Amino acid sequence: MRDLRIVFMGTPDFAVATLKALLDANYNVVGVITAPDKPAGRGRKMHQSAVKKFALANDLNVLQPTNLKRKSFVAELKALNANLQIVVAFRMLPKVVWQMPAYGTFNLHASLLPNYRGAAPINWAIINGETKTGVTTFFIDEKIDTGAMIFQEEIEIDPSENAGSLHDKLMDIGSTLVVKTVHHIEKDEVTTTIQPNLEDVRTAYKIHKDTCKIDWTDSIDNIYNKIRGLSPYPASWTTLYNGDDTYAIKIYEVEKLVEPHSYLTGTVISSKKEVKIAVKEGYIIVKILQLPGKRSMEIKSLLNGFSFEKDAKVS
Repeated sequence: MRDLRIVFMGTPDFAVATLKALLDANYNVVGVITAPDKPAGRGRKMHQSAVKKFALANDLNVLQPTNLKRKSFVAELKALNANLQIVVAFRMLPKVVWQMPAYGTFNLHASLLPNYRGAAPINWAIINGETKTGVTTFFIDEKIDTGAMIFQEEIEIDPSENAGSLHDKLMDIGSTLVVKTVHHIEKDEVTTTIQPNLEDVRTAYKIHKDTCKIDWTDSIDNIYNKIRGLSPYPASWTTLYNGDDTYAIKIYEVEKLVEPHSYLTGTVISSKKEVKIAVKEGYIIVKILQLPGKRSMEIKSLLNGFSFEKDAKVS
């Protein structure tokens, strides 16, 4: 058995589950690399990453480099004398960093590689209407998410699932897969598989504000998938024209109803208990939305204090 000295790299909650699983399995984590603190919220107070908070609570050594190529950081990393590095939801590493440990640097990615390489694999799998996804561990190389695969685990995507619930599922199975990967590296029993060159490989591009805007002229399935694929974060949005007022609203939860009608696309039809939006094949029934400057609300609660005009529409 190899005597492992592990450096863990990660930032958000998704990574915390894996770090906890490593500690629970009694692996020796000699250092944790995470993002620098940054101002957040209305008060612009300095905010620590989820990984930093967890690492400090468990008395782990934390480094927060602003530049991964800086000589002082590289020297600090070498001084930890790690022989394995694990990356979960971090940033792209320079070669001087990922080549450092004797047993390599591997990454946990929330997709079935080679599909959905990139920054937002969970969101795009749902947006594109996939029925299955999973997690992959692979050794890092010079490109993004292209290295030799170690293990994969596949799960089904529920038809009503949103990005938040899928995130939590993949976080849990991903942490287990990382521990399994470490166990095989510890026993020197790892075999790898080169990622296949698929003609129609799908990419998980970084999501921008424009990505999140709803196109109400799209198919009902595409609209439905986009809204749940962006919920709860960063959330899809649209412009609501309500009488003389115009709002940029976020939509978090919807249902779809395939049904013929004669309304113009984007027409908002409301009653005392329901709000639905006319699209080509039927209606998108809005369950939870957020007005500017307000918290997200279920439609029934929103309708207690907000009225949709007869000519209300979205675009």
